[in-house]
Amino acid sequence: MALPKANRLKSRKDFQAVFREGIRRHGSYLTLRALKPLSLINPSLDAATETKQAIDSGHLASIKIGISISTKVSKRAVVRNRIKRQITAALYDLLPKLSPGWRLVVVVKPTAAESKCVSPQFLQELEQLLAQAEVFDGHS
Repeated sequence: MALPKANRLKSRKDFQAVFREGIRRHGSYLTLRALKPLSLINPSLDAATETKQAIDSGHLASIKIGISISTKVSKRAVVRNRIKRQITAALYDLLPKLSPGWRLVVVVKPTAAESKCVSPQFLQELEQLLAQAEVFDGHS
């Protein structure tokens, strides 16, 4: 299953922002880059920042996710696309549990293709990485 269009990270500018400013969590098959929403970075107490949050609320409405998989993982597009589909399916299952406003990039390591990693392993590793980055709703 594909991610809904509202949850896809598409622009180069967004990917660059996540890579430049986001936090990193590493696993054996994947690396997670996560950029916190603005309201979590700068908590507000006065009315001036409440208007800023109201402006940003449209931006915080949904979580944005991108997947980066290099030709270093595999030279064959068939292999890269299969891995990408498996990660997308795992993310689709985790989507309701995630806090809104985050921008995430999942970077696939070459070990994912070498070890013939399967969907349950991706799901387990994604859950661990998202928990470490505190992206889950309620930090569970």
